[in-house]
Amino acid sequence: MSLAQPIAALPFSRRGACPSLDEPMRTGDGLLARLRIVGGRLGPEQLKAIAQQARQHGNGLLEITARGNLQVRGLTEQSSRLFARAIMGIVAIETGLVVETPPLGGDDPSEFSDPRPLAEAIRNMAQPFAGLLGPKVTIIVDGGGQISLSGLKADIRLVAVAAGRWHLFVAEGTAEELAFSEALARVSELLQQLAGLGPTARAADLVPPSKQSQAQAGSSPIGDFTLRSSVAAGVALPFGSIAAEDLAALACTAGQMGVTEIRLAPHHGLLAIGAGTAFTQRAAQLGFITTSSDPRTRISACIGSDGCASGHIPARVLAARIAAHLPEKTRLHVSGCAKGCAHPPPADITLVGRADGYGLVIGGKAGDTPRTVLQADQLESSLAAR
Repeated sequence: MSLAQPIAALPFSRRGACPSLDEPMRTGDGLLARLRIVGGRLGPEQLKAIAQQARQHGNGLLEITARGNLQVRGLTEQSSRLFARAIMGIVAIETGLVVETPPLGGDDPSEFSDPRPLAEAIRNMAQPFAGLLGPKVTIIVDGGGQISLSGLKADIRLVAVAAGRWHLFVAEGTAEELAFSEALARVSELLQQLAGLGPTARAADLVPPSKQSQAQAGSSPIGDFTLRSSVAAGVALPFGSIAAEDLAALACTAGQMGVTEIRLAPHHGLLAIGAGTAFTQRAAQLGFITTSSDPRTRISACIGSDGCASGHIPARVLAARIAAHLPEKTRLHVSGCAKGCAHPPPADITLVGRADGYGLVIGGKAGDTPRTVLQADQLESSLAAR
């Protein structure tokens, strides 16, 4: 997926030049706009309004990314301008350094520390570095609660281990245990080092390769969660994608049930604060994932040929078709091409779209040499045999 050419006079930007949406990206189905909503929190009416704008100005397809950002697909050069103006009147958009906290942060009785004060202090401290850091530099501040961000990559990761005590990791390396003020000073030092290296630098450039490790699996946002003074019901978008009318319908349901806040969550999730069983039941009817045992939670799929010029197959359509045939505990990646954008790491089984069929990769990545090439009528039986 490549970046779009700059669109003159659009209120889009990569890094904090003005309150804006991220610069749109050009895909096979038009322009894609990513919305970094402040705190990942919005009301049901705001979510409904965004869905309506996606239908009016795009192709009506919305996504929640693995990091919990909202995306709208199918915009045009002209409609993206109208969409941007509309969104700015609906919800506040975050810019600047990416500092992420868990969606239940501050309301989670099981967390060691509220991550929000440290995250806000980092954002304020990082303002002088605006424009000097690369757009992908990311900091995670995790309070250690019910929904962790351990499955997401970070240049700098802070994880609470006790009240006011934090483990700091640089590029997933060795932990340093620090107090609040010490952690803030250390992050400032690291950002200054990254800024000095230039906009292409990442935290991996600051530590020896031998000290780097892979992030652990993250927590699922699906299910019921107990908060300090309320509850939350979590659902997920199948393969990270949903039709605008279904998202709008869910937002309407939330509003009718008295839900005042919906939070975007990692791993393509949504959390309705104060919602219960009735909300979850309605979400299931609309096609959302409502149980962690749903086989779709173990499938990664890009949009494929339905929205990417590189895709040979409609990956999400195919993934939905074969989900019921996926063996228990098996992780499947369905990729429209060999780039493997939806799941860069290895998967138990990967199906790769090709001009001559579906490449079957076992225990590898989309770009690996396939064991064999399957045809459409062989897919279900091949999965069942694993």
